[in-house]
Amino acid sequence: MFELRSRFSRVGVQLLATVIALPFLAALVAMVQGSFAGQGWGNYAKVFATGVVPTYFMNSAIVAGATILIVYVVTMLGAFGFAKLRIRGKEIWFWIILAALAMPEAVLLTPLFVTASTFDIYNELIAVILPLAALQVPFTILLARGFFEGIPTELMDAGRVDGAGTFRVFWHIVLPLTRPIAGAIVVLTLLNAWNAYLLPMLMLNDPSKQVVTLLPSFFTSQYTNDQTGVLAAAVITAVPVIVAYLLLQRSFERGLSAGALK
Repeated sequence: MFELRSRFSRVGVQLLATVIALPFLAALVAMVQGSFAGQGWGNYAKVFATGVVPTYFMNSAIVAGATILIVYVVTMLGAFGFAKLRIRGKEIWFWIILAALAMPEAVLLTPLFVTASTFDIYNELIAVILPLAALQVPFTILLARGFFEGIPTELMDAGRVDGAGTFRVFWHIVLPLTRPIAGAIVVLTLLNAWNAYLLPMLMLNDPSKQVVTLLPSFFTSQYTNDQTGVLAAAVITAVPVIVAYLLLQRSFERGLSAGALK
């Protein structure tokens, strides 16, 4: 990371960061204020009175946890292969994976729906988990590959001299060194999986399988539009992921910095 030596440059960067953050902060403040309009805390009581909050939160936790696990395993193995192993045509495969970054999620909804229906997993959490994981993997592999390339090859060679195979080298030597980038991957995947909206809305019609991002829509229908309930539900939905980010912020920033510098 570059170092800001002069006071003027530090103040300038702080002002720029503040200007960038203000629109997001203003939207957050407006959401919280709107959630207290009218009945105050009663709006939150109204959300919990629906009786679906525990179910929705449990489903979101399952989706987020499973997505993180899949993305972590695939990313670590993929980044290790692309960065450290001699694989024929690996650069071609790497660029094919990166091409998926240009594919908008909305374009994939129809083929994903057809696939879920064909394999009879529609209305199941797995129909959301697998596509979410697949959408995260291209970027996380791009991020992790730079970190893996910075790990000295001499450490791997030393392991091979001691008789370790490729998997043992990866498991015992390389993987323990990837904790910084792993923290960034976990946080990014958690944010994207918890906040997913389009895929759950398409794949999950059963109320017992829906997730927290669909909670605000509980207060809107053809004949009702309870905006205070929508905003209160949105605040409740956002609180866990905000808390998780604050707890993991240091690991997230370290991981991004390490991935960019290696």
